[in-house]
Amino acid sequence: MPLVAGVDSSTQSCKVVVRDAETGALVRFGSAPHPAGTEVHPDAWWEALTAAITAAGGIEDVAAISVGGQQHGMVCLDADGEVVRPALLWNDTRSAAAAAALIKEAGAGETAAGDSAAGARWWAETTGTVPVASITATKLRWLAENEPEKAARTAAVCLPHDWLMWRLGGYGPRSEGFDPGLSALATDRSDASGTGYFSPITGEYLPEVLERTLGHVPVLPRVLGPLEAAGKTPGGAIIAPGAGDNAGAGLGVGASVGDVVVSIGTSGTVFAVADRPTSDATGLVAGFADATGHYLPLACTLNASRVLDATAVLLGVTLPELTALALSAPIGADGLTLVPYFEGERTPNLPDATGSLHGITLRNYTPANLARAAVEGIVCSLADGLAALTSLGVAAERVILVGGAARSEAIQQAIAGIFGLPVLVPEPGEYVADGAARQAAGVLLGAFPQWENSGTTTIDDGGSAAHEAVLVRYRAATATVYPKGLQ
Repeated sequence: MPLVAGVDSSTQSCKVVVRDAETGALVRFGSAPHPAGTEVHPDAWWEALTAAITAAGGIEDVAAISVGGQQHGMVCLDADGEVVRPALLWNDTRSAAAAAALIKEAGAGETAAGDSAAGARWWAETTGTVPVASITATKLRWLAENEPEKAARTAAVCLPHDWLMWRLGGYGPRSEGFDPGLSALATDRSDASGTGYFSPITGEYLPEVLERTLGHVPVLPRVLGPLEAAGKTPGGAIIAPGAGDNAGAGLGVGASVGDVVVSIGTSGTVFAVADRPTSDATGLVAGFADATGHYLPLACTLNASRVLDATAVLLGVTLPELTALALSAPIGADGLTLVPYFEGERTPNLPDATGSLHGITLRNYTPANLARAAVEGIVCSLADGLAALTSLGVAAERVILVGGAARSEAIQQAIAGIFGLPVLVPEPGEYVADGAARQAAGVLLGAFPQWENSGTTTIDDGGSAAHEAVLVRYRAATATVYPKGLQ
């Protein structure tokens, strides 16, 4: 019974699962927290990983290990393998101005000053993603402009999961007695595709982007194939290529071409496994790669479970009680429509937007209808994310629903009805770590194992025609307040 380990090194914590390579049965689990903030020294991740491994009973008996990690984080190393500065994480927004400048500069062929629309097209066609502050390339530009000495000292650039794999392989700073071995750095397509200096279409890095951001081309991690080993730990365990967190979650829930994964947490994500790359100059859809050799177009919404939390507090109920209230109201909430842009919005791109409640009458202004409107507003917002994907030709045949709100029957019913697709709800789990473990098993066994994914398919959507009317009314409400909509 060979064992494999999967790691989820997220923004908040590190989690480790140890599973049977052939059946996927969970054997052990451990976790440890990460420090808060948008700027973190990578040593904190290593300390958390070692603590989580210890809590999981160690990896001495593990034959292979894989790391799934938060995307986009900028880790800069000098020639001796020392960390040049604390890593800037995906949620650090100080490089927003750099992102805007990079887009404009890429359109410099259109006008002397640069054209943002032309620049956005170049980025979408070349990298699959129009830069925003989260993208690694923008952080390198910020570093070069604000800390030029540290930029000049940077000999290698990698991502959080790359750095952890490198350390698992026995590498590290020369000052601590390790072999710096910068050439041993490795990554995978899914994480590389979120940097802004890698093309998921050609599978190659873009040195011209690095010249325009960092000012020189550093050592970059080798980009491994889906089942290619990065090396071995000092204890002899195979190190799999790892993955970005969304791609890892896709592996964890067994998503394949035609599946759309909808995750409802603090924010909402809608991503699909696609058989061809996407290019979206509007910037709504990020054209990432997945961890199996396919592609992972992704749209993100800013307002998800926090809207449910706020509504529950307003009504003085628990979240389970909010679900019960929503289910007691008719589909469509008697005409009450909530546009849930409480914290601005990403899809559509309306950063300064606010939420609004439409169609209020004395008859429909009830707690039950407000609960139903909150659920339907969130799901309609996610439907805009799905529309952004399908407008690019992405196939959508089934929804896999995950995240903190996935167990809500009201959410499940609304997703099935408004999306018009069958819905699979897996049992709650550590999807990213599980996906990493499945990848480790694939590298060990020579093919991805077909682990059983338990779940229930929601068939009864409560009336698809009624739900279609909900989406029509929602889009009419958003168009009234924000006429540009998804444009």
